Amino acid sequence: MKAQELRQHTVDELRKMAQDLRDRLFRLRLKHKIGQLDDRMEIRRLRRDLARVLTVLHEKQRGAS
Repeated sequence: MKAQELRQHTVDELRKMAQDLRDRLFRLRLKHKIGQLDDRMEIRRLRRDLARVLTVLHEKQRGAS
């Protein structure tokens, strides 16, 4: 997911994406703790995607204010 692609979405869509990413990250962390996670890099990718979404969301919110 690239920041340019994210900037095309609305604020509501970005909020929904952030919540979905948080949920997926939570589930992956649980899997990691019980030893069922195959690809540990997926956690890192999700954390970075979440950071990108939140960054673009804050940019849009500050621009609208």
